[in-house]
Amino acid sequence: MGQAGCKGLCLSLFDYKTEKYVIAKNKKVGLLYRLLQASILAYLVVWVFLIKKGYQDVDTSLQSAVITKVKGVAFTNTSDLGQRIWDVADYVIPAQGENVFFVVTNLIVTPNQRQNVCAENEGIPDGACSKDSDCHPGEAVTAGNGVKTGRCLRRENAARGTCEIFAWCPLETSSRPEEPFLKEAEDFTIFIKNHIRFPKFNFSKSNVMDVKDRAFLKSCHFGPKNHYCPIFRLGSVIRWAGSDFQDIALEGGVIGINIEWNCDLDKAASECHPHYSFSRLDNKLSKSVSSGYNFRFARYYRDTAGVEFRTLMKAYGIRFDVMVNGKGAFFCDLVLIYLIKKREFYRDKKYEEVRGLEDSSQEAEDEASGLGLSEQLTSGPGLLGMPEQQELQDLPEAKRGSSGQKGNGSVCPQLLEPHRST
Repeated sequence: MGQAGCKGLCLSLFDYKTEKYVIAKNKKVGLLYRLLQASILAYLVVWVFLIKKGYQDVDTSLQSAVITKVKGVAFTNTSDLGQRIWDVADYVIPAQGENVFFVVTNLIVTPNQRQNVCAENEGIPDGACSKDSDCHPGEAVTAGNGVKTGRCLRRENAARGTCEIFAWCPLETSSRPEEPFLKEAEDFTIFIKNHIRFPKFNFSKSNVMDVKDRAFLKSCHFGPKNHYCPIFRLGSVIRWAGSDFQDIALEGGVIGINIEWNCDLDKAASECHPHYSFSRLDNKLSKSVSSGYNFRFARYYRDTAGVEFRTLMKAYGIRFDVMVNGKGAFFCDLVLIYLIKKREFYRDKKYEEVRGLEDSSQEAEDEASGLGLSEQLTSGPGLLGMPEQQELQDLPEAKRGSSGQKGNGSVCPQLLEPHRST
């Protein structure tokens, strides 16, 4: 760069530039410009604020607890077990009522099994033999039922047979059930109690209606008029999931019960409703050898001589997985941090106090619980519920709900408290 170029560059540093606007008197260009402005404004107002509610603070860290109880009685009369009554202690596993539980609907019973020697089942490749040397003593049968003794057991004039094994004999029959063992299971009831909490706003609620009449839950059933009665007929849950009870009860399956809480906490607590949906989680269209759901368990006894024996049961049934998800949205932070005169004070206090919110004492929470947002703002926050969407034809949305709590640990009252004491 020459001397003249350097001089021009240095002088240009002291130049002042300003924009020049040209007004085009063209209606088409002007209309296009205004339409573009209106589109951007409509996007912000309609999509961002009204539909997506971008002005709200959202809490997706939902805390949930699920308690389940199954009730019902069934009667059976079989050659293996005789006449028998089945209650919840017999057919529900586990008994303590978790968010995943299993209801027995079918059984293959092998009674009076004792540890003895017997022939391995046919159809197990590692148990097949043609001579004794094919059965190595002490070797477990792969995918079989016991340990080889060293003998090959063949029927008369048969070229091949099966190895003798030391096992629980007689072995379980390999036949599949032809009809459900507990047919009455279709009318069993499932009680699902769900408590949820949005920790960011300290809002809690339950899917059980808050009523003083204790007899309510003993007589109600989930339906169009009792959406806050979480007692479900087992057969109805299967039907809502798109399956047939007789089909799934025969060989078992997995049903998902999803409870969704999408709550706009700017509205009343009664507007925050649980939304239920049901689905078949296993592949019901697959008819492979591994289709269905089953497992084995045994009950052990001793005879008069002190020898142990057992009754082996292969249980087919329905596994229920209760899943809870949701989110809560709240307008309050926007008001405190950006709109009111003391916004800088509240902004500093928000990030100072929320970090220590979990360690606050019960006394501080009790003091804060008495202060509602209505004392500071003209329009108080409420709590919202999910939109009334009809996912199942015979499963309408709730019209009313139990009382919710948005109390002493919520963002707004906790931030307002320091300002009140000054």
